Amino acid sequence: MPYYAGLRISEVVGLDLTDVRLSVGKGELRIRGQGRDSGKIRLLPVHPDLRQALTDWLATRAGWKGAATHPALFLNQRGGRLSDRAARDIITGLGDAVGLGDDPTEPFSSHVLRHTFATQLIRHGTDPVLVAELLGHGSLDTTRRYGLPTEADKAAALNALISDH
Repeated sequence: MPYYAGLRISEVVGLDLTDVRLSVGKGELRIRGQGRDSGKIRLLPVHPDLRQALTDWLATRAGWKGAATHPALFLNQRGGRLSDRAARDIITGLGDAVGLGDDPTEPFSSHVLRHTFATQLIRHGTDPVLVAELLGHGSLDTTRRYGLPTEADKAAALNALISDH
């Protein structure tokens, strides 16, 4: 969800079943704002891959402890709402299992997935105002950092200069 919807981990674990609307061809997530945006609601379309993952999870969730009584979309093994820390640990563990946490200078986390979501959208030409809306940013300045040039971008720009030799 941090990658396919750009959600903060607190937004992921804050989702209830009623916040997820799925149909055969589309879906929508109802996201409640955090911090200063507490109480603000944003509606996000669901990426097809995420829609399939959510459909699969909902089928599996039905057999989990607490599924019949707890409104949380994601449950822990005791049948309660999954915590922020547990969700972060799950994502970090999965990243470590596939080698994403091998570089100590660039640790892998759920926020890296959210950052990748935003960076890919910006680099593929999506309007920054739309990206800010999808991320739930109140300011374009916050979103701007996802479009900052990399060292490779700077080198490519300089290499594009026309020279006489």
